[in-house]
Amino acid sequence: MHDVLKKVALVTGANKGIGFEIARQLGEAGFAVFLGARNAGLGEEAAAKLRTQGLDARYIELDLTRLDTIETAAAAIKASSGQLDVLVNNAAIVDAADGPPSSVAAGVVRRVLETNLFGTLAVTQAMLPLLRAAPAARIVNLSSGLGSLAMNADPTWEFAAFKLLGYNTSKAAVNMLTAQLAYELRDTAIKVNAVSPGYVATDMNAHQGILTVAEGAAEPLRLALLPPNGPTGGFFSAEGPYPW
Repeated sequence: MHDVLKKVALVTGANKGIGFEIARQLGEAGFAVFLGARNAGLGEEAAAKLRTQGLDARYIELDLTRLDTIETAAAAIKASSGQLDVLVNNAAIVDAADGPPSSVAAGVVRRVLETNLFGTLAVTQAMLPLLRAAPAARIVNLSSGLGSLAMNADPTWEFAAFKLLGYNTSKAAVNMLTAQLAYELRDTAIKVNAVSPGYVATDMNAHQGILTVAEGAAEPLRLALLPPNGPTGGFFSAEGPYPW
């Protein structure tokens, strides 16, 4: 029997970093949270840690490059809950071989896009029937300032030198996914937004970021908990709307 009284969230890449913190805070907000992760050991460990804090947290296998895990995860959430109130597309990769357009190998760009764009799209499509089944679902896509065309074109931007064709392109594509999906769902109660969490200290940047994971999770969490009059189809940071 489905637990229709408790809202349900799925956070991808939730075994550590920003994803784990978003999952933790959604759990504290009363959600049953599915922690999506590729590695079963790390995913189970993360979910168990949240359960010791009294939160309803469950590991679910989710590898953005394996459609079978995505389909199985959607079926498992449907069987246990019947709906999905929040989807946070957090999982992403950075490739050490990524670089500027003049030198990066095309295969590297494809590899990054395979996870960051195509994987995110596959998860969203698989979960959409469950999101439609919820009264007013929220989709939050973790993007990056590096995905902003406006900021990439500004030579005075503090991160102007970070020209990683694969990663930057993947996040710009996630922004396009956000804008188009929000338009497609404009006549529903589902809200779709993208967010740049800022330069957060995580494994992805060897903990060189200047923000804590709690600071990075704050804006994604706000978008996940938007009221009925909240925005849709936007790109945000902690400071407010972010330039596309």
